[in-house]
Amino acid sequence: MTQRMKLGVDGPECSRIIAGFWRLKEWGMSPDQLHGFVHECLDMGVTTMDHADIYGDYTCEWIFGDALSAGETRIPDSLRNRMQIVTKCGIRLQHSRTRPGIQHQHYNTDARYIVKAVETSLENLHTDYIDVLLIHRPDALMNADETAGAFEQLRKAGKVRHFGVSNFTPSQLTLLQSQLPFSLVANQIECSVMSINPLHDGTLDQCQELHIAPMAWSPLAGGRLFAESSERAERLQTVLGSIGGDAGGLGIDQVALSWLLQHPSGIFPVLGTGKLERVQAAVEAMDIALSREQWYRIWSASTGTPVP
Repeated sequence: MTQRMKLGVDGPECSRIIAGFWRLKEWGMSPDQLHGFVHECLDMGVTTMDHADIYGDYTCEWIFGDALSAGETRIPDSLRNRMQIVTKCGIRLQHSRTRPGIQHQHYNTDARYIVKAVETSLENLHTDYIDVLLIHRPDALMNADETAGAFEQLRKAGKVRHFGVSNFTPSQLTLLQSQLPFSLVANQIECSVMSINPLHDGTLDQCQELHIAPMAWSPLAGGRLFAESSERAERLQTVLGSIGGDAGGLGIDQVALSWLLQHPSGIFPVLGTGKLERVQAAVEAMDIALSREQWYRIWSASTGTPVP
């Protein structure tokens, strides 16, 4: 079973490993298969489900909600109460087949748009509330007062219980937080052994300072860790493989996840797989304890430089 931690100070208790549904449409699962996949995840302790309104050209939320509601208007309470649903809004896709009319991709964090996006997500997900809503990308035109007002409206209405951001810099997060009477609970960022900037640009420092949960999307570098033939990837494959071998045959994916999990900011990796064996391997990574020497050995393989 995967560990559980609270998101932020006042956020929900979530599974440390998060199931991500970005590629759900590509998995080609039938409703019954998806229903079974989610139940298997829950049985492994992976109870947090990550979505965004734009995933699958605005279809993945609906595919998920339709499968889990099994023809009813809402996901049954017996199932909904076992999971935490995270979703995102704010990106307007260009040339969408399902929502035509946008000629140039852009961002929108206006209050009216956020409220409407949430109402659409609730309908698509077949649920009465969202556990955590994230602003998907920083919006250069974001009026922090207005965005915060939308958050307060949605919270008061019981449609969203907690809020956070995604891909925000520390200053952008600070701006939005300054206008809110409650704490943001998460910042979902790209972070992996091949994407280590959050360790050095203040993002993870801020998460520790404010007790905000960092969620790591593409925690295995979107598969590049396994497939890329660059010197950096090859260095990491060698080092991760060596550490995994010394630990009794662990996979490089498991060692790479354990490297993230060990960071004191309390990173929540967001998986992007529809394969139960990969989910199980990630859950098992929770039990891997790297020494500081091993952790910095991986850091050096990523940067290509020795520890100063």
